[in-house]
Amino acid sequence: MRNLHVDSLTKHYDNRRILSNIYISCNKGEIKGLLGRNGSGKSTLLKIIFGTEPADFKFVKVGNKIIKNLYDGRNIINYLPQDNFLPNNIKIKNLIKLFLPKNKRNRLIENEFIKPLLNKNNQELSGGQRRVIEILLIINSEADFILLDEPFNGVSPIIRNIIKENIVNLKKEKGFIITDHDYKNVIDIADDIVLLQNGSLQKADNSSDLIKFGYLRKPTCNTV
Repeated sequence: MRNLHVDSLTKHYDNRRILSNIYISCNKGEIKGLLGRNGSGKSTLLKIIFGTEPADFKFVKVGNKIIKNLYDGRNIINYLPQDNFLPNNIKIKNLIKLFLPKNKRNRLIENEFIKPLLNKNNQELSGGQRRVIEILLIINSEADFILLDEPFNGVSPIIRNIIKENIVNLKKEKGFIITDHDYKNVIDIADDIVLLQNGSLQKADNSSDLIKFGYLRKPTCNTV
């Protein structure tokens, strides 16, 4: 089984430590949830793993292949950014041809959510529809490991369920690292949770750990 292994990852901005000696791993067949407060460095961590953000030091390996840059990770690691990235004025069916190899296209073309949208241009779609298509393009790519940055942000509960269902359905083929402020949806599908706090990662086995580390508030009991 191939494994994504990240070790000794360190990053500073203007002499301020953002990430310190980070270790994180993900197996194919695993969904790992990455939680943390705003500004904790979650997006920076994913971008460094993917190869679009420099680090002071990093060691990234998939199987026996060391990933030093974006080119090394091509077709091995893929990344969903927070912002929309699909070009306008192109029909969805043509975006599928543009982004996916032939052997990966039919799954999207036959997808019940996408079928009615195939002949529409990207800019004609709602924000939620665009987000689902972006996510489906990324997770159906050839990459074995998928990094998802805020996949549930700004979408309706129905769209969230579609996104979660498609991620879980592909879990047997790929490994996922997912970060989102909507922590409940991350916890709902994750096999393992880690919390990024003060530049370091803490393993969180349950909600009690998230309370202990200060990510969640302890429930208060109302007295009559």
